[in-house]
Order: sequence, then structure tokens, then C-alpha cells
Amino acid sequence: MAGSSAKPKRSISLPTRLHPNSQKIEAQLNKLKTNWEYSSFSSRETPLGSENIQSGLSDLAELYNSTKELIHSPLTQQALLQHHSRQMVEETLDMSIGLLDACGATRDLLLRMKERVHTLQSALRRKAMGDSSIEIDVQSYINFRKNAKKEVSKSLRALKTMQISNVQAFHALDVVDHPLKMVTTLLRELSAIAVSIFRSLFVFLSVPAATMSKASSGWSLLSKLFVPTSFAALEREHKIFNEVGSVDISLWSLQGQLRKNNINNGAQIDVGLVKRRLKSLDCCIEGLEAGLDYFFRCLIQHRVFLLNLLTP
Repeated sequence: MAGSSAKPKRSISLPTRLHPNSQKIEAQLNKLKTNWEYSSFSSRETPLGSENIQSGLSDLAELYNSTKELIHSPLTQQALLQHHSRQMVEETLDMSIGLLDACGATRDLLLRMKERVHTLQSALRRKAMGDSSIEIDVQSYINFRKNAKKEVSKSLRALKTMQISNVQAFHALDVVDHPLKMVTTLLRELSAIAVSIFRSLFVFLSVPAATMSKASSGWSLLSKLFVPTSFAALEREHKIFNEVGSVDISLWSLQGQLRKNNINNGAQIDVGLVKRRLKSLDCCIEGLEAGLDYFFRCLIQHRVFLLNLLTP
């Protein structure tokens, strides 16, 4: 999974006296930590599939719900009120703002991608392959992907800053009480896992540019598509592993064919394959949107609960 390594995984042991579901919460956390180790932002691991990310978002949302139950317990609230833990809660709230921003940026990006996918699907259904307006629609999608790559880079930088702040805030805390320290650790690790999942989601959306070597990076790949070649060969060469990258390769190929006017001279593109890949990406986007919506609702509830905790 994301950023997995040979490093031994740390685990926390939540006292059952904090809440009857402490062991369940601990199991949920350790499962997420196993699948979403806090990866370095300089790593270039293979992007995860959409199903992995959807599952991660769902599991994370469930853990946020369970954590809310834990913090809501009288013993935990009493500990939070009796110790100098306001800073910890405030740091968690600050992290939640950053996560909400990441969630909003991703939802907006997915919405715009879905709109352009639908435009392409409609164009391929209604227009003949020789219609020049198809090339306009394809170019519009490619331009969108170029701009999206810049947005993703900006979001990844913001996540890296959040990751560093989360670690620094945790080390700055001086919590002696063991049960409270466990809760503090849980909140920090929740934020760290969320950052890791969103990082994987942004990397997923930046494919294939994020997986290309410098020698073949950027959009110079188009020059290779002016000669007939197979999708599979291009995908193998550039390590395309997900729905986003497959559509990019398909559209680059389609644009190359259209520009060379090769549609009817033995190098015809497999339009059916392009349509299937667009449909697959559309389904992928819907799944990610559902996962993000669920996580967004749980994060809002988590934030409201923490705010109420600070309000007398």
C-alpha cells in the first residue's frame, strides 16, 4: 500500500477503561496504519488504484466516527479538561481545516473531470470520427489535465506542510497522563493517515505525469503518437496503472490519429476502447466522490464535536 516500508510499525494500546470500544478503535487504527504508512513526499511509489483509495477513505471515516465516541466518553472528557490539552485539541482543529481544504480541492477537481468525461462521451456518441470538433473536445480535456497537474502539485505541497506541522505539534506536547497521551497519539495518527490517503489520491489524479521519467516527462509523449502504436505498449512504457492514465493515453493516441488524418488509412483508433475507458473513469470518479462525501461528513462532525469541547 501507500509508502509501505520495512520499518517496524508503531502501535498504541488504548485502555479499555477509556471506552468499551477501545480495542475496536485500536484494531481499526492498526489496520489503517498497515495499509497507509506515512510515506515520504519525495517517494515515487506506484500510484494506488481507485478501489484502494475508496476503501481507505471509508475506513478512515469509520475511525473518525469511532474516535468521536471515545472522546465523548466522560473519562476522556474529564482528562481533557483537567490537563493542559487545549493546545492538542486546537492543533487537531487546525489539521481538520487543512483536510477540509484538501477534500474540497479534490471534490472540485473530480467534478470538473467528470464534466469533461461526459462531454467526450457525448461527442463520441454523436459525431463521426472525421468531425473536427472531436479534436477540439479532446484538446479541451488535455488542457484540463495540464492545469489539473499544477493544482495537484499545489495541493501536495500543502499536504507536506500539514504533515510536518502535525509531527512538530505532537512532539511539542508535554502529556504525562498515560490514557490522555494515548488519545493524543490517536488524534495525531488520524491526521497523519488522512494526509497519506489524500496524498495517494492526488498522486492518482496526477498520473501519468507523476510516473514518467524526466527523459519522457511532460506532454512530449504526443510526438510518439503521430505514428500508429498500441495503447498497451504506451501504457507499459510509461507505467500507466489506473483509470486516469488509461484515458490520457487513449486520448493522446486519438489526438495523434486525428492530427495525422490516419483514421481511414489502416491506423484506425479503437473508438470502442476509448469509450470503455471513459466509462471506467466515470465509474471511478463516482466511487471516489462517494468516498469523499462520506469522509467529509464525518470530518465535519468530528470538527464540530471538538469545537463544542472547547466551548464552555
